[in-house]
Amino acid sequence: MQRYFIYLAYDGTNYHGWQIQPNGESIQEYLMKALFTFLRQEVEVIGAGRTDAGVHASLMVAHFDYEQELDVMLVTDKLNRILPQDISVYEVRKVKPDAHARFDAVARTYKYYITTRKYPFNRQYSCRLHHSPDFDRMNEAAATLFDYTDFTSFSKLHTDVKTNNCKVTHARWEQQDEHTWVFTITADRFLRNMVRAIVGTLLEVGAGKLTVDGFRRVIEQQDRGKAGTSVPGNALFLVDVAYPEELFL
Repeated sequence: MQRYFIYLAYDGTNYHGWQIQPNGESIQEYLMKALFTFLRQEVEVIGAGRTDAGVHASLMVAHFDYEQELDVMLVTDKLNRILPQDISVYEVRKVKPDAHARFDAVARTYKYYITTRKYPFNRQYSCRLHHSPDFDRMNEAAATLFDYTDFTSFSKLHTDVKTNNCKVTHARWEQQDEHTWVFTITADRFLRNMVRAIVGTLLEVGAGKLTVDGFRRVIEQQDRGKAGTSVPGNALFLVDVAYPEELFL
């Protein structure tokens, strides 16, 4: 049995997230259907994580098994012909038989986009604010994330994970143009809804509703009710998933 990693991108606007849902279309479902059309057999696809409804990925990774050796260039081409316009495959790579798209990932990076003006052409991909927050203060608060590992305060309630511990290695706001800011965050793993809850709470700091010390206390209280409201998913992108090089053949 051969195992392959698929590197792909998708616009999440029309989907109920990555994971197969009983009542809505998902990226995982379309990828499995495309593989079935090409390989003529049922193939399970395991993703590096779950993106929520409306969330995008400029780079997601998933794995699948097939009993024979595949021409990875041919698979890439065929999948792109079968998949809808809002899902694309960059490449397919052969990996070790026990390589796992989710459990072997050593880092994941997300970006969240904010705009301070009304602009018809990016409304699907950014969150519009009606005021300009204090981004310097927000960066000061974001830096405190490095001091903690338990992020229960920023996790969706009643999830099936065994631990709420994550190691954040990068968290910073940067200005892209006069009206656009992007928050980039990297960690070894993320909890459900974690990035959107962090951004929502940082925006409270930027609006002067919460101090930097107050942000720190939110983390320490380990209570989702103390953190800010989650920001909309349409401005969130998964942009990178990193793996040890020895997984690849």
